[in-house]
Formats: sequence, C-alpha cells, structure tokens
Amino acid sequence: MVIELKKFGTTLISRQTGKEAFLACQSLLQDIKKTEMIELDFKDVLSFSPSWGDEFLTPLLKKFKENLILRKTNNPSVLATLEILETTLNKKFEIAK
Repeated sequence: MVIELKKFGTTLISRQTGKEAFLACQSLLQDIKKTEMIELDFKDVLSFSPSWGDEFLTPLLKKFKENLILRKTNNPSVLATLEILETTLNKKFEIAK
C-alpha cells in the first residue's frame, strides 16, 4: 500500500494535524496483512516538520516496523525531519531503493 502524504496537504507542520492525519489513515490500515508493505510517498510535500512527522510516522513505525518503507526524496525539509526523528527514536527508517 502506498500512502501519498500530499493528500494531507503540502505543508505538514503541526503536531495536531499530524495526529489527525494518522487517525484518518486508520480505516485504511486496519485491513493490512502482516506481510504487506506500507510505502510513504513524500512527492509534492513542501514542508515537513518534526512534530507532524512524530505524530504520523512514529506510530506507523511502532505498528508496522520493518514493513514501513519511505520513498526516496531529495526534499531538504523531509530529510532534516527524518534525521531528527531517527535520532530521537534511535531507529532508522527504511528507504526504498
């Protein structure tokens, strides 16, 4: 399953909207098989803050672990946030090749 983050907006910056986005995804995620991969696509996202990412990515990572993959991006905002989250969580995100 691919989740396009642009569906939640192109400026993903607040903790509250990150939490709302995660909750909105729950109906999609409830039928995911344990072996199914979840791929996050950052295409067209302009700004991605650590607070939004923490509310959205952290619970996904805890629930789906190695089945969560991030599509490669060159967006400096996304890359900086991912680096902060990896440091905070002491966990590396899997990046699609």
